Amino acid sequence: MALKKSSSPSVQSTPEEAKDCNQIRSDLLSDDPAERRWAARDIVNCPGATLMLLDQLEDETDLTVRQVILSSLTRLGDAEAVEGLVACLRSEDASLRNEAIEAMKHLPKEVAPIMATVLNDPDPDVRIFAVNILESLCHDDVEQWLISVIQDDEHINVCATAVDLLGEVGSEASIDALTALKQRFDEEPYIQFAADLAIKRISED
Repeated sequence: MALKKSSSPSVQSTPEEAKDCNQIRSDLLSDDPAERRWAARDIVNCPGATLMLLDQLEDETDLTVRQVILSSLTRLGDAEAVEGLVACLRSEDASLRNEAIEAMKHLPKEVAPIMATVLNDPDPDVRIFAVNILESLCHDDVEQWLISVIQDDEHINVCATAVDLLGEVGSEASIDALTALKQRFDEEPYIQFAADLAIKRISED
C-alpha cells in the first residue's frame, strides 16, 4: 500500500456535488463502502477529522476504505493521527499493524518526537515495530536511535532487529556499540553473526 503525505491541503473532487462536513461525517458511517471511501478522503478539511477517522479505523472492515483512512491520516499528520497510528501497533490485526507502520514511515518529522518513547515501550513487539518504522524513516537520528536500542534494550529480538537495520544504514559510529552488543550477548549465535555482518558491511562502505 503506497501512502504519501500531500504538501497541499486540497483534496480531489468527488464525482458528486461538494458535500458539507456534516454530510461527510454521516457518509463515513454509511453502510456503503463506496460512500465511506469518499468520506474518508473528503473529511480531511473538516474539523475533528482525525478523531473521526481514528474512530472509524477501529471498526472498518473494508480493506479499501481502511487504506483511504490511513492515507488521510497521513495527509493530516497531526499529533492525534500519530498517536492513533502508534495505538494500531498494539492491534491484534497484523494487517492493520503493518499498514500503520507503512503510514508512519511517511511522517518522519511528525513521528520523530515520539520515536524515543515508542522505542522504550514496555511491549517488546511494539519496540520491534518501531525499529521496522525506522527502516524507511528519512531522519538524521535513525542511526543514533538504533545505537541506543542495541546499547540499552534487554530483549534479544529487539536488538537483533536493530542490528539487521544497522547493517544497512549504520556508519563507523555504530561499530563500538555493535562490538559491545556481541559481548553482552556472547552466547547468542544470531547476535554474533548479525553484528559481525553489520560491522563487515560498515567497514566495507
